[in-house]
Amino acid sequence: MTTLKGLATGASLIALMAATAAPAETLAELEAAAKAEGALTTIALPHDWCGYGAVIEGFKKKYPEITVNELNPNAGSGDEIEAIKANKGNTGPQAPDVIDVGLSFGPAAKAEGLIQPYKVSTWDEIPDNAKDAEGYWYGDYYGVLAIGVNKDLVAESPTSFADLTDAKFANAIALPGDPRTGNSSMMTVYAAGLASDPAATGADAMAKGIGWFKALKDSGNLVPVNGSSQNLAQGTTPIYFDWDYNLLAMRDNLAGNPPVDVIVPSDSVLAGVYVQAISAYAPHPNAAKLWMEYLYSDEGQLLWLAGYCHPIRFNAMSEAGKLPAELMAKLPPAENYAKAVFPTLEEQGAAKQTTADTWAKEMGVQ
Repeated sequence: MTTLKGLATGASLIALMAATAAPAETLAELEAAAKAEGALTTIALPHDWCGYGAVIEGFKKKYPEITVNELNPNAGSGDEIEAIKANKGNTGPQAPDVIDVGLSFGPAAKAEGLIQPYKVSTWDEIPDNAKDAEGYWYGDYYGVLAIGVNKDLVAESPTSFADLTDAKFANAIALPGDPRTGNSSMMTVYAAGLASDPAATGADAMAKGIGWFKALKDSGNLVPVNGSSQNLAQGTTPIYFDWDYNLLAMRDNLAGNPPVDVIVPSDSVLAGVYVQAISAYAPHPNAAKLWMEYLYSDEGQLLWLAGYCHPIRFNAMSEAGKLPAELMAKLPPAENYAKAVFPTLEEQGAAKQTTADTWAKEMGVQ
């Protein structure tokens, strides 16, 4: 385990394909080419995730000549990869141009030849440990896993994974989805493993996390329904895990109906980086590149911050005095992030394999 600054580079953790990023066009040339294509297809971008609604609207406002086609907003990282595979020869609206996936999915997609290289103009301000050296994928934002609690139904909020094993939380706790296909769910299980054994890493941490969730299921505390803002509000899943930025946005959107607590577990503070990439089969490659330029511009990065996310250029923008005080004031206290652990690519890859191999058997699911 290590902090974000101490992460090993992706190049040192996976055999990379021999390719280099194409020379960058001028922004004006790229804008002209993207406008000529006239469309961009995204996938798995819910508007309440990390401020994506404002990000998409910002891109549309800046480039009204480009129609944004949004596929399956509630899909997971694995679904995004499958969508590229299923549409290799399709230039229609079902073929995604760009993807936003958990860190471990980036190198895997590169190894399978599913993504293409492109280095944005702010490339040098993306930490080396959060990007592929050749430009195939690069981190865009990060957050930590947290617990959302419906305060109308749960009088005393849990503050740790250990608290969640209490019988008073029977039929109350949920994951946001299937950890075999969703990165946030996989990392939640990993976080449970670290809560059980802070020294565990990779496959060992994942195995311990699966064991923890099996015990939670056997005790009757785990609900066999995906956690969501709707299910939390309705009481179907009054407690569920997700990234802090998703839960904070949900809390704001519900506006006290019901009141929601957002808690970073005291016994496991796990951070996760999400990465962007362009499909190797993108029907609109120039629009895809322009989308990346927008995401990694000051404007795009500040929209992540407004959505409670830490933008990947956070350190560089802070040093340059580009982070507005009013946005910084909206973030949870810095001490919530002081103990954050960033699993390396190698550790996440091992955890992903363990999940694929054992989750269904241990949990008794298909």
